[in-house]
Amino acid sequence: MGTAHYFDQDPTVASEPSQVEINLSDLSVTLTSDRGVFSSDRLDPGTKLLLSETPRVSDDAVALDLGCGWGPIACVTALRTATTRVWAVDTNTRARALTELNAEAIGVGDRITVASPAEVPKSVRFDRILSNPPIRIGKQALHQLLETWLSRLNRDGRAHLVVQKHLGSDSLSRWLTDQGFPTIRLVSRSGYRILEVNPRED
Repeated sequence: MGTAHYFDQDPTVASEPSQVEINLSDLSVTLTSDRGVFSSDRLDPGTKLLLSETPRVSDDAVALDLGCGWGPIACVTALRTATTRVWAVDTNTRARALTELNAEAIGVGDRITVASPAEVPKSVRFDRILSNPPIRIGKQALHQLLETWLSRLNRDGRAHLVVQKHLGSDSLSRWLTDQGFPTIRLVSRSGYRILEVNPRED
């Protein structure tokens, strides 16, 4: 019997929706989660740190929630601003359905576009990328994923990634810089690093 992963495209584990509370210093909201997606029973500590410690996305920006799961990053980003547009991207069909459901439930569905990676037009560029990236897909796949999407940052854009220290945050930071994406450690707390990644210099 195979093991289900949150990055499977079509989770086979039975659906069992549940409510998850997000409590941050500036807002509280309850969203719907489900089995078969990342951190299905709570807002994981890394994502909470990312939402708490990174600079706010400015109004009128185009943001990307890469690996959106059930949508906490996309939904909080949209709630914090009046006009920011967010692309919420995930390979997991159940995750995308949950993000759509949550966006509509909290009144930001008109500013969150949920899509599979292949559905995002090649012309779309981003002012901000926010992600708790899927480290467990493997180093090669992760590197390809990040290089693909970071290459779509606008010239004055930046990305913020949260990665556990013991899962290779420091080596990932070095690799990103080596690939031409200048990267610094913005925050280090509770075993997590928030990496700030700048666009590749032409």
